[in-house]
Amino acid sequence: MKLRRGAVAACVVLALVAPYLFPNWRTQMALLFIMIVFALTWDLLGGQMGYNSFGNVLFFGVGMYVCAIVQRNGHFAYYPGLFLGSAAGAVAAVAVAAVLGSGILGLRGHYFAIGTLGLGIAAGELAGGWDFVGAGGGMVPPLFPGELGGRETFFYYLCLALAAVTLPVLRWLYSGRFGLVLNAIRDDEDKAEAMGLRTTRYKTTAWCISAFFLGLSGGAVGNLLGFIDPREVAFAVDTFGVWMVLMAILGGKGTLWGPVLGAVVFHVTKELFWTYLLGWQRVALGLLIVVIVVFFPVGILGWARERWPERFGHRIEGAP
Repeated sequence: MKLRRGAVAACVVLALVAPYLFPNWRTQMALLFIMIVFALTWDLLGGQMGYNSFGNVLFFGVGMYVCAIVQRNGHFAYYPGLFLGSAAGAVAAVAVAAVLGSGILGLRGHYFAIGTLGLGIAAGELAGGWDFVGAGGGMVPPLFPGELGGRETFFYYLCLALAAVTLPVLRWLYSGRFGLVLNAIRDDEDKAEAMGLRTTRYKTTAWCISAFFLGLSGGAVGNLLGFIDPREVAFAVDTFGVWMVLMAILGGKGTLWGPVLGAVVFHVTKELFWTYLLGWQRVALGLLIVVIVVFFPVGILGWARERWPERFGHRIEGAP
């Protein structure tokens, strides 16, 4: 227990001082925390509930665009506009999830996965043809008012705070009745309905929770990058939409820390590819995807539990 607490304290200290130890990597480290949010929110449905979604990037893009619109049209100072826009983006993402959830969450299995994939692609095409948000030319959020380098540091801590809030909130949800219902839906939804559980309501609620954190993430990333492209950034189904799934699977879906571990390993590996294999980075990333699917079907944590069950397995309290 003391060793675990010491490790946690060391990680917290390292996270707080990292922008000053590695100033050239602040943007990449900020995006790492966003990747952790991506993996955790995808696992809420794909791991805990058994609904594999490829359209969660829809909520990320909605939050990004709504935040930028509030900043552009609200005539606020930068920081009030950012926080009001992020809140509005999160609310809009939840509203979209609530409206779509009652319909698309009636689908199951491959039909649900394909349906959500279509939502993300359609959103990118709509934004790419809508002049109000810049259409295919994209949209530029307001300039950060601080000194040179201040934007990266500010959004590093903002993304860190977002990841630090997402993890304990989901841990709290999983530890109660809500988490048990999600697992019951994953194991056998028909039996869960026969027991009187209103599964569609719980599924929609889970999707709304995921949309809330993704909407907040969208506002932060749009301002961090300084440019919003409808297909390559906001509704990037072929990158962010796929990476969410891969990171959760790599770490071990259906667990709390698995998506976090998977996000760290995947993001660090991806950045190394982009740094040292420029020109071949996409080939290497494709090979990494194959390795994940073939050799880590149960994830890193699942593999560790099979190899060292006494250390990483589930603890069952028995009689003395």
